[in-house]
Amino acid sequence: MKKIVYAGLFTLLASIMSLTARAESSVGYFGFEPDIITNYIGASSKKMGYVRVTIDLMLTDTSDIAIVEHHTPLLRDALVEILSKEPEEKIKSLTGREEIRAKCAEKLKMLLKEETGQEIIREVLFTKYLYH
Repeated sequence: MKKIVYAGLFTLLASIMSLTARAESSVGYFGFEPDIITNYIGASSKKMGYVRVTIDLMLTDTSDIAIVEHHTPLLRDALVEILSKEPEEKIKSLTGREEIRAKCAEKLKMLLKEETGQEIIREVLFTKYLYH
């Protein structure tokens, strides 16, 4: 009987802690407008392609949106630099796209950490990804 009561109390306590944690964390999102559009390295030196990516940032808190807006030019520049240096094979493959997304996330997190001293970005999301 005691085990059932303790299990019930533990479950109730875990639920309350989970709800409290969710209420305290107000995740925010920031979308780059307009989309990031840049050329990438083609298979041959005479061929160029372009990639258009809609990028949203998942932020640790909604109050960080103003900070990200302030640093948007720096972040856009880093994204264009990364995308423009990628080869066609990587741009057009699913695993390559994920590697690029991870590289973008790492770079943006590092830049904002240097600028603000805070961990602001939780994740970088590619919500639209087109190439030609």
